[in-house]
Amino acid sequence: MTIFVALPFAGSMLLAFADWNGLTELSWVGFDNFRDQLTSPKFGRSILNTLLIALITVPIGLGLAVTIAVALEKLKVRTLYLLLFFAPVVTSQVAVATIWQQLFRADGIVSGWIARVLPIDPPNWLGDPRLALIAVCIVTVWASLGLNVVIFLAGLQNVPPTVVEAARIDGAGPLALFWRIRLPLLSPIMFFSSVIAFISSLQTFDLVFILTDGGPQDATRTIVLHIYDVGFGRFQFGLASAASIILLGITLVITAAQFGVQKYFVHYEED
Repeated sequence: MTIFVALPFAGSMLLAFADWNGLTELSWVGFDNFRDQLTSPKFGRSILNTLLIALITVPIGLGLAVTIAVALEKLKVRTLYLLLFFAPVVTSQVAVATIWQQLFRADGIVSGWIARVLPIDPPNWLGDPRLALIAVCIVTVWASLGLNVVIFLAGLQNVPPTVVEAARIDGAGPLALFWRIRLPLLSPIMFFSSVIAFISSLQTFDLVFILTDGGPQDATRTIVLHIYDVGFGRFQFGLASAASIILLGITLVITAAQFGVQKYFVHYEED
């Protein structure tokens, strides 16, 4: 913890108030790095893109995961399905992005199928600023879906059968049973998954780096990709450290907000 977490964090805090390119002498600049980043159009665009990715992928990903978990729960032989859904989670993100990069080509499978179904030209997913962010969201949901499916399936299996049977005796149908009994009891797991998913979405880097490298026209430039570009592309480590501290602040604010509102929708069994 000291070597790999505490010392690098302390170093980033110090560099955020300095001007240093890794070779010349370090000079202190105060809050200039923060002012520079907060007024930078590229950094502002990266914050917007990152928040859009989080707001799109987290609700859709969790909703799909719950739906698939409910469907798999009724299957006696579900091990194969779990392996198939979980495979992308343990697959290298570079390999995942490379495969999807080929699928999203203008002459690729996805664009060709859409052009056959709809009377339009094959879309250039990764070359069109209007579609590139959607493509990133699709790959993000696909790559993280399996983990949430496994978590939700385990949560559904831990719902007390006595509560379910009592609801059935009272006349609850399948939909009422899900919305009024099972989903509220699953809410603590959904809350945990949403917090983890939001934090992960705010740190999106490798998929975007391989798929689009932030393009076209910064349409998919994320905060971590911006930090990487400023720090290791332009060797402005002070600016990169300031951007990383701002990312930490955004993450803390969103996480605190989630913990603040969780009392309105998270229901524990003892309640």
